[in-house]
Amino acid sequence: MSRFLILVKGELQRLNKYNVTTISFVVALLWFLLLYFIDDMDILAAMLPFVIIVDATMMSIIFIGAVMFFEKTESTFSTMLVTPVTNQELILSKAVANTIHNLLSSLLIILVFHLVKGVEVNWIFIIIALIVSIFFHSLLGFVFSFYSKDFTSMLVGVMMYTFVFLIPSALNFFGLVFKGEVWEHILLIAPTQSATKLIELGFGADIAVKSIIAFVLLFGGSILGYKYFILPKFKAYAVKQSGV
Repeated sequence: MSRFLILVKGELQRLNKYNVTTISFVVALLWFLLLYFIDDMDILAAMLPFVIIVDATMMSIIFIGAVMFFEKTESTFSTMLVTPVTNQELILSKAVANTIHNLLSSLLIILVFHLVKGVEVNWIFIIIALIVSIFFHSLLGFVFSFYSKDFTSMLVGVMMYTFVFLIPSALNFFGLVFKGEVWEHILLIAPTQSATKLIELGFGADIAVKSIIAFVLLFGGSILGYKYFILPKFKAYAVKQSGV
């Protein structure tokens, strides 16, 4: 456990070293400026959760991809492969560190609007929702890294993911297209929709069947994806990047 905590601390320092923390702060500031001048509370009540959804999903994938890319360019995988550290510890430490980092970033945005604009927040629900959503999409960041030749191609992949999964969820969220309970359940196959249903609980939405399904999909998907896909693929990826 002590070794794992050291790894998590190291990953948090790595995020700072690669200026990911700085970028996250700048993004949070931009979100704040975008939302702060919205005086209509109904519009703010809709936009704030959506901003948090984007921050918890898309940014989680990109941050993991950035760290993996920088590690690849610095050839650090070859060093890690000859240490007592296991692949499980390497993967989970990155995912946990990214979850902590993004959780604090998202909570900072929410806290500011809670204090300044009086936005009502269920802190227990929002923290649980963010942890589950960020952790799942952090693991998803590994998948994009495995199949991307460079950081640019990874961003293209994330952009495609946005068009396929995030935009339909956004259209449903704002009631523009895919309206109704039926579509809300169908769209749960998209991880972004599941994250949306969970994060909405933190802003006053009632617990429903779709919320429970969303939690099961993200939580179960994290466990199964990690065990049966990410962990086996990571070893091959690390060996390839180390030049062994």
